[in-house]
Amino acid sequence: MSAETAQAIEAEAKRLGFDAVGFALPDPGSQAKDNLRAYLAEGRHGGMGWMEDRLEWRMNPLMMMPSAKSIVMLGMSYAPKHNPQNDVSLPARVSVYARGRDYHDVMKKRLKALARWMADGWKADVKVFTDTAPLMEKPLAALAGLGWQGKHTNLVSRKHGSWLFLGSVLTDLELPPSKPERDRCGNCQRCIIACPTGAIAPYRIDARRCISYLTIESKEPVPADLAKLMGNKVFGCDDCLSVCPWNKLVPPTSHSEFAPRFDPPQNIGEWRHMDEEAFRKHFAQTPVRRAGHRRFMDNLDIAQKNAEAQDGR
Repeated sequence: MSAETAQAIEAEAKRLGFDAVGFALPDPGSQAKDNLRAYLAEGRHGGMGWMEDRLEWRMNPLMMMPSAKSIVMLGMSYAPKHNPQNDVSLPARVSVYARGRDYHDVMKKRLKALARWMADGWKADVKVFTDTAPLMEKPLAALAGLGWQGKHTNLVSRKHGSWLFLGSVLTDLELPPSKPERDRCGNCQRCIIACPTGAIAPYRIDARRCISYLTIESKEPVPADLAKLMGNKVFGCDDCLSVCPWNKLVPPTSHSEFAPRFDPPQNIGEWRHMDEEAFRKHFAQTPVRRAGHRRFMDNLDIAQKNAEAQDGR
C-alpha cells in the first residue's frame, strides 16, 4: 500500500479523536522479546502469571492474526491539568488514569470505528486491541514512532509525555512503517530517584515493588516493609511520571471522558466506610472498580496507618 493510504488512515484516526498515530511491522523486535524473557525469568512480574502463560503470543502478534502485515498504533492523551505531585497532602490518592472514565470503553469504540472504516475502504482484514490482549504495546508504539520507552519503562512522547493510553489495529494492509523516535532520557535519573519503593532501575521495573502492582494487580497482602512506603496512595502511583521533565509542559487532555469523575475525600473515613454497593456506585465506569472492594479497603487501611504514623499517633 502507498504512503497516501497511511496518511488517510492517520487523518481518519485523528478525526475520530486519537492524538497519536503511527505504523509498524507486527513484530516487537528481538530486544523487546529478550527484555520480556528476562523480566519473566527473574520473576519481576510477581503474581501476573498471565504474562507467562501466553508468552509466545505476546512476542508474536501473528499468532493472533496470521494475515497481519502491519499494525496501526494509536494513543489518546489523558494528561491532567495539574501535577500529581501536588496531591501529596490528600487523605487518599488515586492515579490520574483511574480518575476518569475507563479508557478501555473510550478507546475501544474509536478503535472499532477506525477498523470498520479501514475494512470498508480497502476490504482490509482488521483486529483491534487495547491492553486486554497479549500484545507488547509499548515496544510496538515505540517502533511506530509514538515515543520511546523511558527509564521507568513507560512510553514517553515529546508531545504528550507519558500520559497516553495505547490501542492498536492489526491489519493485512501493507503500510510503510513510521520512523521510530530516539531515546531522549539522556542522563536523567528522576524517575528512578522518585520511586518510593525502589522498583525502578534504568529501563527495568520490578512489579513486586511497584505501588501500582501492589494496590491493583497483586492478590496477596502488601508486605509490611513496602506498605510503609505507600504513603497515601490507594490505587496506582504516578510518582515516576510526575517527575519526568517531558511531562512538565504537556497540555491537558482535550477528552472530556478522562476528566475526573469523583473528588478526593476530605477525610479518609469517607471512603473507608463504603460498603461494596457504595463502592461500585461511587467508582462506576472508572478503572478503580477493577481493584475490587476488599482490596481497595485494604489499601485505605494502609493509607490510614501511614497517616497516623506520620502524625506520630
